[in-house]
Amino acid sequence: MRRRATRTSLLWALLAAGVLVPHGRADADARTLVFINSEPASVAFNDGDSFLVASGPYAGSRTRLGGFNTLETFGPAHRWGTWHPYELYVISKMATLNARRGVWHCTTEGETDTYGRILLDCPDLAVDHIRKGLAHAMNVDDTPSRPEYIRAQQDAIRHRRGMWAHGIPNFIMTSLHSYGEDPDRDTAYNRMISTRDGHSEPWEHRDRYNECQWVCAMEIQADQARVRDFARRLRADPELAPMIAELSNTLLIEIVDRYARLSQLPEWVEEPLAARLRGRLEPARRGGTLGQIRREQGSCGIYVEFLRRYGDDRPACLRGHGEAH
Repeated sequence: MRRRATRTSLLWALLAAGVLVPHGRADADARTLVFINSEPASVAFNDGDSFLVASGPYAGSRTRLGGFNTLETFGPAHRWGTWHPYELYVISKMATLNARRGVWHCTTEGETDTYGRILLDCPDLAVDHIRKGLAHAMNVDDTPSRPEYIRAQQDAIRHRRGMWAHGIPNFIMTSLHSYGEDPDRDTAYNRMISTRDGHSEPWEHRDRYNECQWVCAMEIQADQARVRDFARRLRADPELAPMIAELSNTLLIEIVDRYARLSQLPEWVEEPLAARLRGRLEPARRGGTLGQIRREQGSCGIYVEFLRRYGDDRPACLRGHGEAH
């Protein structure tokens, strides 16, 4: 009862603060000071990782902040662990409020994403969000996130802050697509982001999703005790030790875990280290030293086509408290 009461109190507090508003509409009058390339600018955060620039050289520009990701704000769209989707929706709104209440420093070279948004790097906001459990580290490719982002996330996970309070999947689904959406692609993909180091792994498929369908990842999980033990063995290997000396424990564990799960090394591991690692990992995997893999349900996302996610005619599953199943 205490846990549910605490959650209910949190919802009322957010409503009173204006973070949760009818139909998910952002407060158009909220303005935040952000320094963009050292120039002060007034911006309006519409969620925790993007804003509209209201003044300065980039006035009128829409932006996307790189290196991290906050949860979707168009409705109760995420589910994992013992969270109800609406509770994670609240976390996404808390990230918006957290962004609006700070003063942040960002840089950009003017590059844009596929939606025409200017890409910015805002490390002080990223670390603040991630440490509070209001965002997770994210790279859109196979490379790991920045060390300071990984450390902030490990701290948040260890203390069960924010989105980590009631479950920690190995991956968070951040992009969900039905087959046939893009006629130029042979397969559709769902983007999965590692909660260990922030790298992306595409989930390619040919599944057609119905509107408001919950799509859940079946994660391939390795025996973490065996993985960590073998990572320690690699540290002690006289030949390998000098070659992996600069690798953090997190990245070394990721290397062993990836091989145990998929018989693959991360793409960023270069030769000759990759050859040496395969020479140790492949016999260990075949001989059972890395343990057995298993499949368990991980994070889930609700499928709604992009153009149906916003506005007064969006589907019922994105309204109110949403649907848990």
